[in-house]
Amino acid sequence: MTRLIIWRHGNTDWNAASRVQGQTDVPLNDLGREQARIAAPLLAALRPDAVVASDLRRAADTAAALAALTGLPVRTDARLRERHFGRWQGLALTEAAARFPTEYARWRAGDPDPGADIESMDDLGKRIGTALQEAVDAVPGGTVVVATHGGAARQGCGYLIGWDHLVLRTIGSLQNCHWTELRHNDLRGWHLRAHNVGPITMPPTPDPV
Repeated sequence: MTRLIIWRHGNTDWNAASRVQGQTDVPLNDLGREQARIAAPLLAALRPDAVVASDLRRAADTAAALAALTGLPVRTDARLRERHFGRWQGLALTEAAARFPTEYARWRAGDPDPGADIESMDDLGKRIGTALQEAVDAVPGGTVVVATHGGAARQGCGYLIGWDHLVLRTIGSLQNCHWTELRHNDLRGWHLRAHNVGPITMPPTPDPV
C-alpha cells in the first residue's frame, strides 16, 4: 500500500490580505511558521519515507519543518507550484473583481478556464497529478509527504482519483497547514482516506488563492 499526504503550506501575509499569490514567491509569515511547527510532529509520526515540496518558499519552508524532525531531505519540484493566476497575480481579490469582472464571475462560477491568462484546471490537474504520481513511484509502497498549495492540492487529488472539476468544487479547500491523505493499492487504485486534517489547536486562517 502507498500512502500520499498532500500538505498545504502555512499562512502568508498575502493569504491574510486575500491577495492572489498564484506562483508569486511569497514567504511564510510568523503564523505560517508556527502552523508548520505544530503540524510537523503529527506528520513525522506517520513515518514518511520521502518529503517533496513545491519550490516556492512558502511550501519548501513548510516542508523544512518536517524535515527537521525526520532527518529526511526535501526534494523540490517546480511542477508542484500553485495554479498560475495570470494577470491576477499580486492583486487583491477585490481588485481582480473590479478589473476583470467577466473573468472573475466565470471563476466564481467554477469555469475551469476563466480567461485573464489563468492556468486552466485541466492543465493544473495534469501538472500536479503527474508530479504526485512520480513522487510516490520513487518510493514503492511507502509514505510520501508533499508540501504544496491549496488549489494545486485539490486538482492534483482529482487527477489521481479521476474526479472532474464539478466534483472537486464540492470538496472543501484545505486550510493552511492541513492535509489530504490518499492511499493506493492494486485492488482499489487511488482512494481518499482523509481530508482537511490538522491539529485541533491550529488557528483558523482565511483561504484566498
